Amino acid sequence: MASLKELKGRINSVKSTQKITKAKQMVAAAKLRRAQERAEAARPYAQRLSGVMASLASKVSGDGAPKLLAGSGSNQRHLLVVVNTDKGLCGGLNANIVKAAKVKARALLAEGKDVQFYLVGKKGRAPIKRDYADRIEKHFDTADVKTPGFDEAEAIADDLLERFENGEFDVAHLVYPIFQSALTQDPTVDQLIPVPAPEVDADPKDVASTGEAIVEYEPDEEAILEELLPRYIKTQLFGSLLEREASEQGASMTAMDNATRNAGELIDKLTIQYNRSRQAAITTELIEIIAGAEAL
Repeated sequence: MASLKELKGRINSVKSTQKITKAKQMVAAAKLRRAQERAEAARPYAQRLSGVMASLASKVSGDGAPKLLAGSGSNQRHLLVVVNTDKGLCGGLNANIVKAAKVKARALLAEGKDVQFYLVGKKGRAPIKRDYADRIEKHFDTADVKTPGFDEAEAIADDLLERFENGEFDVAHLVYPIFQSALTQDPTVDQLIPVPAPEVDADPKDVASTGEAIVEYEPDEEAILEELLPRYIKTQLFGSLLEREASEQGASMTAMDNATRNAGELIDKLTIQYNRSRQAAITTELIEIIAGAEAL
């Protein structure tokens, strides 16, 4: 059984840890609102951009389609762009993202495809490296930036587009979390390159079926897509970074709240154990005193 001094030291240690987890919970809660607002504000723009692309892509086909839309003509080399956090203490968020990436990698490898990893953020490196050390293409750090934004998304997109133009991969998949709430962050896998042609509910040329006016583009659709497709990729990456930030703060707040409550329960148990041990020690001393007095 631990001594009274050891129990007192453990209680003080857990109390110090509880103060840290409580402080981190409050910091995460303060950051969560801003991160959530940024993520939710970016979603309508991405959806509208996807709708514009659907309209343009429906009018472009065959040899006139840009490479970013038509693809390289092959489906053999796949690149998984995995977006993890740079900081820990956010529950199982990173573990779930890595799990989704590994599931996708195993499925592609089972089909005989070549798979490489492009890792964004620090926390997903170690678990992926344990299983796929020879398949990691690049690490992209965002730890030096206080709040990753469009500049970082643009840098990642430019690097990926250059690699695609150089024929280093045929298909790129984006693995990132989607923020639902402080309790729920859903890992998702979306094809990033070539840009999947968005589905349209009806033929945009059919005015009667859509109820919308026919849109004529100037310059032609191919020229607009050449400019729009890279921006779409940057927007997708920017959105994934915003979703990651919101997911990180939500998961961190929840994890620190659980840790604070667990620390409180442990303090209560240790305090009870300390009081029992102290009471037992006092009782033993009284017995010794009484036994000594009777012997005299």
